[in-house]
Amino acid sequence: MKVNLQPALNDVNVDANQTSSQRQLSISVSAIADTQDRTLPINLCLILDHSGSMNGKPLETVKKAANLLVDRLKPSDRLSVVVFDHRAKVLIANQSVEDPEQIKKQINRLSADGGTAIDEGLRLAIEELAKGKKDRISQAFLLTDGENEHGDNNRCFKFAQLAAGYNLTLNTLGFGDNWNQDVLERIADAGLGTLSYIQKPDQAVNEFGRLFSRIQTVGLTNAYLLFSLMPNVRLAELKPVAQVYPDTIELPLQQEADGRFAIRLGDLMRDVERVILANIYLGQLPEGQQAIANVQIRYDDPAQNQPGLFTTNSPVYANVTRAYQPNINPQVQQSILALAKYRQTQLAEAKLQQGDRIGAATMLQTAAKTALQMGDTGAATVLQTSATQLQSGGDLSESDRKKTRIVSKTVLQDIPPQ
Repeated sequence: MKVNLQPALNDVNVDANQTSSQRQLSISVSAIADTQDRTLPINLCLILDHSGSMNGKPLETVKKAANLLVDRLKPSDRLSVVVFDHRAKVLIANQSVEDPEQIKKQINRLSADGGTAIDEGLRLAIEELAKGKKDRISQAFLLTDGENEHGDNNRCFKFAQLAAGYNLTLNTLGFGDNWNQDVLERIADAGLGTLSYIQKPDQAVNEFGRLFSRIQTVGLTNAYLLFSLMPNVRLAELKPVAQVYPDTIELPLQQEADGRFAIRLGDLMRDVERVILANIYLGQLPEGQQAIANVQIRYDDPAQNQPGLFTTNSPVYANVTRAYQPNINPQVQQSILALAKYRQTQLAEAKLQQGDRIGAATMLQTAAKTALQMGDTGAATVLQTSATQLQSGGDLSESDRKKTRIVSKTVLQDIPPQ
């Protein structure tokens, strides 16, 4: 398994006459499979809400979705199931999937009762995943239909960060309309997973299947983007780095002992790009081709039991000229639009929380236009519908707010389960 690393500037040409120029540096990263590479075994934990509000069809469809996942697992894979109401317990301890029928019987005994305590479910899930993570792809699906009423949200975020430190990926699934999108998004972002919205019970099977198909494409783990900037080049002070594909996530920076910046990417999927966007400023540079940055990936290859591998260092060059003409890269431009769509929607949500409905509607309209520019017609429709609703004096329903959040983060794609 190898790493494909492709850096690109939104405009490779720079005006030598300018004392300061802003550029967006896009870095595309993916795993490339060789023909002899084997599919990696999976270490999966399902963290399932079985509080009283899940009673009836919601819990029955979640059990069905979980059982279908069990059928897709191999004996070499490992599974654990943690369930929570106002307490949490391990329903199925981390184990090889050698007796799927027995596992499904245990899942089918689950009944709905009690309140919701997400943080305790996360704590137990991390413990179970840690038991089976060696040489495996370790991921969790956290599903809930409610607020963390019996738990502590800050504790959730700390556990999500702890999971990231253990190289565990957390995916969150909001079921119905009463879950907190801020909490589930922060958990998924910290765990470098994805946030999903199951609006109706019948969608649970497809959503579980879609996420599982995504796990099956993971080839490399524990990836970090390492980069350094040349003298007279600096990062923007505010929100300098974000992932823009497949989901938009604001990414934290840390500094390595050698002075380079490090950004955790987590799992790399085979032939599926992760696209990172860095906002940089260039001081006045001499004419000619100038190196402005170096990028590199550090990663683990669990199939070969090889941790701490590095790609070769990839320099990033700018063409500094006094006869400046823009040379816009359309792919990087798409990434810039994806990040703008997300941030414009965030501003709209902030204005709505402040009671500024007109300001929120205006920002949602702006985000809808941005989505149209990037060809994301599904998001444009959702965002414009929400804007129109506010302009007409109406409120956004919980469903509207959740759809708005999801379409701001990603381009929706229907991926049928395999």
